[in-house]
Amino acid sequence: MNQLHLKRDLRSHRVTIGSWITLAHPSIAEILARAGFDWLTVDLEHSVITIEQAGDLIRIIELCGVAPLVRLSFNDPVQAKRVMDAGAHGVIVPMVNSRAEAERAVAAVRYPPRGARGVGLARAQGYGAGFEEYRAWLERESVVIVQIEHIQAVEHLDEILRVEGVDGFLVGPYDLSGSLQVPGQFEHPAMLEALAEIRRVASARNAAAGYHVVHPRPDLVIEKIEQGYCFLAYSVDMLFLGEMCRHGVRAIQAAADRRLAVPTL
Repeated sequence: MNQLHLKRDLRSHRVTIGSWITLAHPSIAEILARAGFDWLTVDLEHSVITIEQAGDLIRIIELCGVAPLVRLSFNDPVQAKRVMDAGAHGVIVPMVNSRAEAERAVAAVRYPPRGARGVGLARAQGYGAGFEEYRAWLERESVVIVQIEHIQAVEHLDEILRVEGVDGFLVGPYDLSGSLQVPGQFEHPAMLEALAEIRRVASARNAAAGYHVVHPRPDLVIEKIEQGYCFLAYSVDMLFLGEMCRHGVRAIQAAADRRLAVPTL
């Protein structure tokens, strides 16, 4: 296994920056992997990426020296097993709202006796030649991140973070705000109160706190670092592409409009 140490970084609260892949083309993964990110997440929840495509993206990310993670479609042990067998270094599990759900997520990644994952021989295990090496790596380096994206998760955050094997959490701001009936209103008092409670519990538990800054604004990522978050997801592939295009087209169109407004002889 590639000796990347995201788990160690989470334990030490070292700031790491990652991003989200929703477009399945291998070049997208390679471009982002060469951009300087510490980790990249293949998103199986809000994309049309197939399990076969996910396997290819995982391989590319890892071969570029970046930690490949997968955001599962839901807290599904079968999907977790498949992406881990494909070589993912860990999973990000959406909508974890209780201790039992956190325990389920951890068990899906670990082998017995610490977990319940079925044992198979695939890419992660060296196609059968490196099972013992992989088993040792799994205990030492595999990562489980739970997503805190519902007010129920906030209410149960302390017990979620007490689960052995949960390496950190990631706030999903859109779903969290939606659970508060104010979708997308990140400055709403109810949302600010929930985020303050998350930071309070995370500090008390000395947990690795993460946040997904969805829009490609570095200033917002820096703001979250100053608030104590260390596991930062910086935007998503489609927004990097779309925002750059929109910014350029607007600037060019504005220059063209100014030229047209100048009378000619």
